[in-house]
Amino acid sequence: MKTSFLFVLSVLASGLFANATVLIVEGKYQNKNLYVQNGYSSNGVGFCAYEVKVNGQVTTDEVNSSAFEVDLTPYKLTLGDKVTIEISHKDGCTPKVLNPDALKPKPSFEVVNINISNDGVLSWTTKNELGSLPYVIEQYKWNKWVYVGEVNGEGTPQAHEYKFKITTHSGENKFRVKQVGFGFQPRYSNSVTVNAMIEKPSFQLSKDSKAVTFSAETAYEVYDYYGNVAKKGFGNSLDISNMNKGKYYLCYDNIVSEIDKRK
Repeated sequence: MKTSFLFVLSVLASGLFANATVLIVEGKYQNKNLYVQNGYSSNGVGFCAYEVKVNGQVTTDEVNSSAFEVDLTPYKLTLGDKVTIEISHKDGCTPKVLNPDALKPKPSFEVVNINISNDGVLSWTTKNELGSLPYVIEQYKWNKWVYVGEVNGEGTPQAHEYKFKITTHSGENKFRVKQVGFGFQPRYSNSVTVNAMIEKPSFQLSKDSKAVTFSAETAYEVYDYYGNVAKKGFGNSLDISNMNKGKYYLCYDNIVSEIDKRK
């Protein structure tokens, strides 16, 4: 996923300073201003930055100082609006944005509803998004929340509906969605459950310790005794011929078992 916030240096700024560059900061309005550290120009005459534009409009901020604030309140922005800030500065020096995360979206969604249909589709409707962030879908199994996929969020305050096709295991299944923003705590939906009338699969380790066979297709993960993932995937068989001898945790369906690879 590409982040909506970036620094770009573009050359050839025209006007009073023939040799100049532009520092461009892009993001979404989060009800915060930007603070800029502004050093002296490379020749020691005057300060580095000499002009700031917000969405193409020249600001009235006082930039002729060692530090200044880019005040976004005069532009009547609403939360989540796109913001482009252009800081024109002389060659040989670069001003520094002290709080670049001020324009990065944070998880702010509110869940209107969330449910699972009879054909195995997780649907959720949210509002009050303040920037585009992916929704991460998680399923509770193997005594933890497990990542199962992502859907990109729209990033605007009005209501949006999302869908994701899920894969269930036997018995009770529990799902939720979350968003994670830069420097912020994750924000979670409430969980939703569905019971799947699926027979619980079993497994068998081959006598030569080279393969694990399941009685039905299932998602699986294999961990060594240090908690490192050795194998993961989906299917009715698992090749472990290239794994070292020893004991492993085998997670499949909604079960955590132990296998001992002897060869």
